[in-house]
Amino acid sequence: MTTVEFQAKVENGVIMVPQKYQQDLAEVSTIKIILLKQSEKQTMQFHIIDELAQNPISVPGIRSITREQMHER
Repeated sequence: MTTVEFQAKVENGVIMVPQKYQQDLAEVSTIKIILLKQSEKQTMQFHIIDELAQNPISVPGIRSITREQMHER
């Protein structure tokens, strides 16, 4: 058994399988599916974190430290 994990949107009760996995499924007659439903609130929090990671906000008075400084004891 091969395990594949991906995120997909549900539209009108239909889950779209990403293109890169569709060929593998063309030759299979039965699959096992486990759904992990994510609430809209959780999804929004991840989008905010992703956006902040891509576009960090500078905060006055906060200085950046190096990895070595962070792990000094």
